[in-house]
Amino acid sequence: MKLLHFFEDNQLYLGIQTQKGILNVNKTVAANNSSLPTTLEDIFIQVQNDFSYLDQYLDLSPVFSQAENITFAPSVPNPEKILCIGLNYDSHIKEVKLEHPKVPTIFSKYNTCLTGHKSKIHLPKDAQKFDYEAELVIIMGKTAHNVSKADALSYVFGYSVGNDFSARDLQMQTGQWLLGKACDDFAPLGPYIVTANEANPDHLDIKCEVNGILRQHSNTQNMIFDCAAIISYLSQYITLKPGDIIYTGTPEGVILGEPENRQQWLKAGDQITVTIEGLGTLSNTLC
Repeated sequence: MKLLHFFEDNQLYLGIQTQKGILNVNKTVAANNSSLPTTLEDIFIQVQNDFSYLDQYLDLSPVFSQAENITFAPSVPNPEKILCIGLNYDSHIKEVKLEHPKVPTIFSKYNTCLTGHKSKIHLPKDAQKFDYEAELVIIMGKTAHNVSKADALSYVFGYSVGNDFSARDLQMQTGQWLLGKACDDFAPLGPYIVTANEANPDHLDIKCEVNGILRQHSNTQNMIFDCAAIISYLSQYITLKPGDIIYTGTPEGVILGEPENRQQWLKAGDQITVTIEGLGTLSNTLC
C-alpha cells in the first residue's frame, strides 16, 4: 500500500494512494464515524507487521482529495531521527576516491531538512557546489534496540524515495560533513511510503535525472551494507523509534565524482528527479 502526507487548504492530511485517487484518511474516517487511527504514529502501533490492517480503510466509503488541489508533504513529516549512511556503494567510493568503510558511515539530518515531492529546494547564498544523491529511505515501524540482522527488516514499516542533497563546499570545509548535508530543504522525501510487504529493499532499480538527463543508475543490490545490516548496526548504539527514517546511501554518478574540469554544479532552476522501482518518483526544483 502507498501512504502519503499532503496539505489541502493549509491542513496536513494522511492519504492512501488508490487506483481511484488519493483517499483522504482523516476525512474518510470522520465521514464513516470510524475508530480507525488517522495518524501515522497510531497506525504504527496497530500494524505491527500485519499490513492487512490497512485494508480496513479501503472498506470505508471513501472521501477523495483531488491531486490538483494538494501539496505534497514529506512522506514522513516529523520523524524523531533522520540518520544517513555515507559511502555505501563501492562504485561511489571509487569515484570520490575515499577509503572503503569497514562499518557504515553515519551522519544525520534534521526535520528542517525535510521537503516534499514537487517542492522547491532553497539554495543557501554562500555555497556554490550543490549535488544530488538518489537514495532508498527506510521508515521504521517498531522500536529497535540491539536487533539482529536476521530480524532487522521485521522492524520496518516501509520505504520511500529520498535525495540526500548536499553542498559539497560546506561539506568538505571541515572534517565534519554535517553543515553541507543539513541545510534547510536538503532532505527531499516522498511522494509515498510503500509498505514493507510490497517492496524488496535488496533489489530495487534506482536512478537520478537532472533536467531530464540520466546521471545515476544502479540497483540497491549493490549496497555494501544492505538495509538489514544498517538497521542492526545502528540499533546496537541508537534506539530506533517508529517513524525514524534512514537514508541508505547513493550509487555512483554524483557531480563530486567527476574530474574537476568537468564538474558542473547544480544551480537555481535545475530539476532533480529520483525514481526507485516500485516506490515512485520524487522531483524537486532548485531556487
